Amino acid sequence: MWHAPHAVRSLCSSVMPNAFNFSASPFDCLTPDEQRLVRDSVDVAYFRQGATVLDRGATPDHLYVLIKGFVTQYDGDEVITTYGPDDTFDGRSLMAGKVGNRFVATEEVVAYQLAKKAVTDLIASNANFGALLFADLSDKLKSIAARKNQHEVESLTMARVDEAFVRPAIFVEPQTDILSVVRLFQEQRASSVLVRDAGEGAPERLGIFTSTMVQKAVLDGRPLQQLAVAELANFQVITVRPSDQLGDAMATMLRHRVHRVVVVEEGEIRGVLEALDLFSYMSNQSHLITERIEDARDLEGLSQAAAQITRMIASMYRGGTRVHLIATVVQQLNARLFERAWQLIAPAELVANSCLFVMGSEGRGEQLLKTDQDNGLILRDGYQPPAQLDLLCVRLSDALKSFGYPVCPGGIMVSNPAWRGDVTSFSRTTRQWLLQPTEDGLMNLAIFMDAHTVCGDASLLQQVQNALMQLATDNDATLARFASAIDAFSSSSGWWNRLLGLDTQEHLNLKKEGIFPLVHGVRSLAFAHHITETSTEARIHALVAQGHLDANTGADLADSLQFFMGLKLKAGLLEIDTDKPVSGTLDVAHLSSLDRDLLKDTLGVVKRFRAMLRQRFRLDVVS
Repeated sequence: MWHAPHAVRSLCSSVMPNAFNFSASPFDCLTPDEQRLVRDSVDVAYFRQGATVLDRGATPDHLYVLIKGFVTQYDGDEVITTYGPDDTFDGRSLMAGKVGNRFVATEEVVAYQLAKKAVTDLIASNANFGALLFADLSDKLKSIAARKNQHEVESLTMARVDEAFVRPAIFVEPQTDILSVVRLFQEQRASSVLVRDAGEGAPERLGIFTSTMVQKAVLDGRPLQQLAVAELANFQVITVRPSDQLGDAMATMLRHRVHRVVVVEEGEIRGVLEALDLFSYMSNQSHLITERIEDARDLEGLSQAAAQITRMIASMYRGGTRVHLIATVVQQLNARLFERAWQLIAPAELVANSCLFVMGSEGRGEQLLKTDQDNGLILRDGYQPPAQLDLLCVRLSDALKSFGYPVCPGGIMVSNPAWRGDVTSFSRTTRQWLLQPTEDGLMNLAIFMDAHTVCGDASLLQQVQNALMQLATDNDATLARFASAIDAFSSSSGWWNRLLGLDTQEHLNLKKEGIFPLVHGVRSLAFAHHITETSTEARIHALVAQGHLDANTGADLADSLQFFMGLKLKAGLLEIDTDKPVSGTLDVAHLSSLDRDLLKDTLGVVKRFRAMLRQRFRLDVVS
């Protein structure tokens, strides 16, 4: 049946149930039979601008899926959220049997309405549909994660060979003796060499000699320095192309019972793919990068390792790895990279008597793609640093820049003398930030609270942090000034309009609108309760454990942060793929209906959290 007057029948006639968008959440998880049930159970309804679609207290009979226009949900006079094309509402009311809020057509609306009986049948037959339709945020994200995990191994096996770690090919002449080859294995930390042997009047052939063949050479009985590598090399080399899928390369290795294949493209040898590297990629590539960092003997070697981190992040994310795990791996790799760089630049005595630390998202373990440098250096009290300390610190900042970590516009780097000092002077500075707060001082304090050691004596940073935490009193005015930064990036136009494209701004800055107020709000609560954890998730767990935050709010905040980080990473990788600079913004026009639905949920969590913080810290009375 049609709920549309004659004047708008022409508008709706082209939007028959067969055109139902099954690629939109939560309908994208339905089976063909379940899709058929939807087609048999939907009508199309029309609502004029300003009309009430669902009123508080009413008994709902349908689930609505918007085709055209926008519907705003109100709790009294407060706007809860706004729904746009492909969005679904109100599953909760339908299951509860009573509408809890008022839903009003913001503009002319055309919508599918799906009968309640069909909705309950779909929920009974498809758990994912029910979870995505009306579950809490955490349940929605768990349902999505479960669906992604089903495809993780398949996605990894479909990655290209050249996305894995292809080792550079090492060539030797056919007459090279085995003893020299063994020495080459040790010097190059290699396990194979390639042998080009043209023979006498015969076409050139390619052979391979591996570390496992050394035993055969020893058993030959002849002195190793008198035994030519060509005599024992295997000239039946198995090859793959860079564009081949890893799953096919793995199958090739298993079929031929070999542990490595040569990567060749149009007759040119690109390198060697070893089984260990392939299976490491399938599980986690981080240890391969760690090996390259450990083996680096100069900054150029470190730069090559740093370049692999972004590729690893992309492959882990596209393979379905959880954002939290990616961030943890990235923090560990970056810490090792920064440590090795400082060890290559600074004298050993300086390294032993100092603490190099990182701050901001890097310190919290929440950085994914490379962002601005935020680091500092604390020296041991009484230690006299070398005269060239300033030059050494500049070299470190320049090295990190060459690795892809941009210079901090605010100069929060070791190359800035303001971010270097001994324990006593650093403690004095942080005390001043707290007790004589200025806008810049509070910002510096917030950044420093996330500090995490990457090289040197961690106890030096701990001394400064402990001294600062002892000063964190229950002074409401000081804590309120610190917490008030949650509104530093608030926008008068509101992010709901930007999210739904109702104004001229098409890009949403996730850091400003979602990540920063959430992270700083949690940081402020942690500071108020003397919690020394540095990651946002650890702070949330501590606040919940101590009873300062209820468990449901804590779970919503942790889930929201992970979702924001995932969206930001997805947008950043897309910018990298299209040769654009990473902007940190989200193109809302390209959001899927599922991402838009979850983004509204998570931004709603931040909105409620900010309201709670305003009450907790009495921000409305902060001057």
